Amino acid sequence: MIGLVALWSHLLAACLFAGLVLWQLRQWRGDEKTRPLITAFAVMTVWSIFMALLGPYHFLSLMADSARDLAFLAFMYGLMNGEEDGYRQGPVKIVYGTVAAVIALQIVLAGLMPRFEQVPALIEALVSTRDMIGLTIAAGALVLVHNVYGQATPESRGVIRPAMVALALMWVYDLHLYTVSYLTRDSAEALLAMRGVMIAFLVPIFAMGLKRSTRLKVQLSRAATFQSLSLIVLVGYLILMMSVSRAVEFTGGGWLEIAELTLLAAMSIAALILLPSARARGWFNVMVQKHLFQHRYDYREEWLRFTATVSDGEAPLEQRVIKAMADIGGAPAGMLLLREADDRLSPAGTWNWTPPADASEDSWSGLIGLLERTGHIIEFAGISGGELRAGVDRARMPDLFDDMPEAWAGIPLIHNGRLVGLVVIAHPPARRALDWEDFDLFRAAGRQAASYIAEAQTMDALAQAQRFDEFNRRFAFIMHDIKNLVSQLSLVARNAERHADNPAFRADMALTLQSSVKKMNDLLARIAPGAKSDRGALAPRPINLQQVLAPVAEAKKRLHPVTLSGDARIFALADPAALDAAVTHLVQNAIDASPREAPVEIAFMPRDGQAVIEVRDQGCGMSAEFVRARLFQPFVSTKDGGFGIGAHEARALIEQMGGRIEVDSRPGAGTRFIIRLRLADSEANPITQRISA
Repeated sequence: MIGLVALWSHLLAACLFAGLVLWQLRQWRGDEKTRPLITAFAVMTVWSIFMALLGPYHFLSLMADSARDLAFLAFMYGLMNGEEDGYRQGPVKIVYGTVAAVIALQIVLAGLMPRFEQVPALIEALVSTRDMIGLTIAAGALVLVHNVYGQATPESRGVIRPAMVALALMWVYDLHLYTVSYLTRDSAEALLAMRGVMIAFLVPIFAMGLKRSTRLKVQLSRAATFQSLSLIVLVGYLILMMSVSRAVEFTGGGWLEIAELTLLAAMSIAALILLPSARARGWFNVMVQKHLFQHRYDYREEWLRFTATVSDGEAPLEQRVIKAMADIGGAPAGMLLLREADDRLSPAGTWNWTPPADASEDSWSGLIGLLERTGHIIEFAGISGGELRAGVDRARMPDLFDDMPEAWAGIPLIHNGRLVGLVVIAHPPARRALDWEDFDLFRAAGRQAASYIAEAQTMDALAQAQRFDEFNRRFAFIMHDIKNLVSQLSLVARNAERHADNPAFRADMALTLQSSVKKMNDLLARIAPGAKSDRGALAPRPINLQQVLAPVAEAKKRLHPVTLSGDARIFALADPAALDAAVTHLVQNAIDASPREAPVEIAFMPRDGQAVIEVRDQGCGMSAEFVRARLFQPFVSTKDGGFGIGAHEARALIEQMGGRIEVDSRPGAGTRFIIRLRLADSEANPITQRISA
């Protein structure tokens, strides 16, 4: 029964794969990546025929088995072996070469087995070795399947997925078959017979992938390469230990068993000694980078890590820059020297580094000039009384570096042709000389880090300038208020010469002086240390507009004709001091814009459910463009000697109270400022009571 299943299932598989070959040949358009797959299908057809007619142990069957694995291995190698990312293919090629070498060993073994059919003990050893080799091939091939699929671009994965699934199933079955045969020392006839059924089942899976056509692209990565190598090493170790165990079993123990225990002990001791050692890990990493890869660095990964280190984290920027540079070279420590105003470099930050003693007498001009001209990376290992490899002679080096025996490389930070600073990093655990890749990558990273530091310095300077600007802006508002107070006091002083004997004038003068003193004290409080830059958050409350606006009108009547009209019962939600200041600004602007005898009117009334205050003048008026674009801009004025902040501050104060200012003005027809405030509630405002009724 088992024989019939093996015969017909393998014949079915041969017919199906032959059909795939014919189908592909009819549709083939000369695609180089498809040719290995067609070849593999043809080899699979021949192998299935040999398995059906000659059995699994015939020489031709064994040779076809190896040829099948080689053909599919060539197909996967063709997917990987593109023109792009060629410098990363070396390590992967080692894995392919290793698996191919094991397949070649399997072919040799297939040629030897028929010659020793009459020696049972030797045949048993050869069969066991064959199973071990088959297990190795299946495990290595599965690693490569994982490698190819894992490194394919997202758009290519959908195309190669069916083929990779089919190959994975085929080699997983082989792995199971050889493992069972090796461990049970049985020929596993049932598994060999069902192998044909499994192979026939792969045909529709392959066919699904052949229906899709797109450009395949594999992006090789170092991470996937190291994973593949690690898996190969792990599989190799397991196979080695299984082989040693089988050898001990064949020889009856003795010295081989002792050798096995000695090997295990030696590996354990080596792992305990080498794995915790940073120098050992560094040396291993250098050897792998040097001998397995064309380039030392994976530039994409290095740049992503550099950007993430500099951009993220709560550490100061200087420390992040040092760590990002040190990570590139695998350095354990570093220091940043920043350029001062007197063209000296002084320590600005360290990472795992003890700051050196102060070298205030050092001369930096020669080194700074040279680094700005050339951008050289300094290799401190080259300082031995002569020349540095980077072309910096010892005489140019400040004495500060004499106390840095651990220094390895100095990376200049150059921004727009100017040296911003210098990052000094320590030797990595595995000491080595700098090469051209280090120079290029450090130079590029130094320029990027310099831009970060220059931007941070610019932001600090801008913040400082903004603080000065804030102080100047606050002082300008205060000067505007002082100007109004001076005008008021000047008027009092002029009138005092003529009306000093008038009791009414003296009483009015006393009130004016008290008001001026109060306002001056407020100004002093605003410029005191710790004072806020504005008037703070206002707390509007119900106020009587008549009581606020009447003093403003009375004070300005001494300078210019001013009239006040309105319902004395109107209450609005406002801050009395802020409203007084806002209306005073607007009235003063109206006076400045009006002819000498033309009165300025202040009117207040309820309108559309709001308390409205209007300040009207008969002055020259303003254009619509000026009102829209310039009127409320600070420090813009049409008056000689004006500060240009009265209208700006008035609008800011009104808006803080929840109101707004509107302007109606035409050139030659005067101006009307309209202040809209919220009416007070009905309990405080008789006008709202009447409107509600």
